[in-house]
Amino acid sequence: MAVSNAIGSNVFDILLCLGLPWFIKTAITEPGSVIPVESRGLTYSTISLFSTVIFLIVATHLNGWKLDKKYGIILLIWYLIFMIFASLYELNVFGYLNPPECPSPY
Repeated sequence: MAVSNAIGSNVFDILLCLGLPWFIKTAITEPGSVIPVESRGLTYSTISLFSTVIFLIVATHLNGWKLDKKYGIILLIWYLIFMIFASLYELNVFGYLNPPECPSPY
């Protein structure tokens, strides 16, 4: 159940929580419009998420489809690595991936 929840919640978030508002805007409210995404790091984040899902499935298979302490520690380490790389992407360590913040004082 935990593994299916970890994968299923991300799928739900991306397909419904992002897809539905974007569909409403481009199909109903403003037909033919586009949604600008202001992040060049989106490609790297998507690749990281797909590699995490693949790693999760492979690690579960190699562990005999059992959730134990060793498996939990491996997943925690993988999560820390993912969070470090996601933070470094957002901080533009790997190049200029994100636009600067708004200069407004508000």
